[in-house]
Amino acid sequence: MKPSLGQQLDTLARRLFPSAVTLFLVLLAAIPLHIPGFARVAPILALIGIYHWTLYRPDLMPARAVFLIGLLQDIVGGGPLGLYTTVFVIAYGITMSQARFFSGKGFVVLWAGFAAVALAATVLAWLIAAFMEGELFDVGAPLLQWILTVGIFPALSRLFLRWQPVLPTTV
Repeated sequence: MKPSLGQQLDTLARRLFPSAVTLFLVLLAAIPLHIPGFARVAPILALIGIYHWTLYRPDLMPARAVFLIGLLQDIVGGGPLGLYTTVFVIAYGITMSQARFFSGKGFVVLWAGFAAVALAATVLAWLIAAFMEGELFDVGAPLLQWILTVGIFPALSRLFLRWQPVLPTTV
């Protein structure tokens, strides 16, 4: 029996959920808070979504979605076009390559893995931006950005884990 249109739309929405939530994190991070200098140290929320869903549901976080998430981050963030597109695709590749290692590990190991990926992503973004701007700038801002991103990871990851049961079991 063929599923109804409603069932097909429901399945599609569930399949797109991880990418949509991560796109939402890009938009959430772009909300101006009117705190001087915060934009330079704002946590990279989308990186949390990319890492989490790549480890737990790689079938629902394809590389093309990561590319589009990075492109949106570049557009709404106002930085150099291609910066976070590159950073997110590289972080995705690193995470995918280590997914087997992280399988079945406890949260502390996953968090440490995220800290390492986030550090690599933050340093890479800083280096690319510095190269594109033609000057090295303060390393304190990227360091604080990394600390904030790693610090927020447990809360978002826990929230994502609570949502996982509603995702389709097969794609």
